[in-house]
Amino acid sequence: MTSNIATAEVAQPYAQALLSIAQSQNSTEQFGEDARTLLSLLSENQQLRNLISNPFIQAENKKAVIRRIVGEGASPYLRNFLLLLVDRRRIAFLDAILKQYLALLRQLNQTVLAEVTSAVPLTEAQQQTVQQKILAITSARQVELETKIDSELIGGVIIKVGSQVIDASLKGQLRRLSLRLTSS
Repeated sequence: MTSNIATAEVAQPYAQALLSIAQSQNSTEQFGEDARTLLSLLSENQQLRNLISNPFIQAENKKAVIRRIVGEGASPYLRNFLLLLVDRRRIAFLDAILKQYLALLRQLNQTVLAEVTSAVPLTEAQQQTVQQKILAITSARQVELETKIDSELIGGVIIKVGSQVIDASLKGQLRRLSLRLTSS
């Protein structure tokens, strides 16, 4: 297993190269959507992750799978980039490269990523309220929400933006109340 530092060192230049290609084609957002789709596919499909990361599977077989997955709908530049990763034996880092690309894209667009954990799925109005609060706190132009469900929170939300965490959950409030009572 590779370390996170080694993975980041490999992913960073490839992500920057992908961003450079996307900018030259005025397709940064389209590449971003394709990256999100690929990440979703990788997270949902263990067999695909195993195939991509297995060094014993021949490059041509990996390329055939990539061509089938990406299809004709995606940019030929993105398809060629993915095939280049196979040729360079870097396809195992695809997940990290795509995540780094999205981070660079957010930085370019002055967008912050907010991880919102709630006890129940948030309504559209609640998501809008959370986005407005985050915009007020940060100097970003936009907010990208990544929502998670954790029924142990009982109610409320936990919002994480970068290293800043805002715990407005009932579980967090009960924990803080318990700490105050035990310290008294």
